[in-house]
Amino acid sequence: MTQEFKLAIQRRGETGSTSSRKLRGEGKAPGVLYGHGGEPTNVAFDARAFDDLLHRGARTALVTLTLDGKSDTALIREIQRDPVTRRVVHADLQRVSAHESVHARLPIATVGVALGVREFGGVMDVMIHELEVEGPADRLPDRIEIDVSALGIHEHVTAGQAPLPPGFKMLTPADTIVVSIESSKTAHSLEESAAAATTEQAVPEVIGAKPAEGAPE
Repeated sequence: MTQEFKLAIQRRGETGSTSSRKLRGEGKAPGVLYGHGGEPTNVAFDARAFDDLLHRGARTALVTLTLDGKSDTALIREIQRDPVTRRVVHADLQRVSAHESVHARLPIATVGVALGVREFGGVMDVMIHELEVEGPADRLPDRIEIDVSALGIHEHVTAGQAPLPPGFKMLTPADTIVVSIESSKTAHSLEESAAAATTEQAVPEVIGAKPAEGAPE
């Protein structure tokens, strides 16, 4: 069952750092609501309630907003956090209708343990952590899962191979490497050492060759 995300917001008349600090002292966070051709509206909302929505997966979901007794739907577009406390200090909210096609950046989650990791001691490199997609706002998944269990050493998954729900289109270039499996640094060093030793052993001695000048005979 799809979760419902609701957030009560209020208009704020004053803007600026002083007003924002006052709001945060009251346990609220400032934000901006924009979209659908309307004028951007400066709003405020309960910071704890907003954080709870984020923890429950609202970062990539449609949120029902209540403002002046009326309901609206929006996506959370940008979040600014305090670098020390990690508290939300500002958020941008974009009005969207339920079935509207929107662009969104969805996080990646890998599933399984790659063959190259479990059988050959390789390491998995996640090259990018989000994929940009387009699809219905009310059906945005909270993440894109990529099964890596069959990947061997030096194999990878590209954006074009990532599975998407019906009705969604990948906007990240299809040839972008998302996840790759490579040899571990230790194994790679051992392979290089072994290759070097083999090369040294393979240098042939020419019988009867004249010694280099100054070399002992």
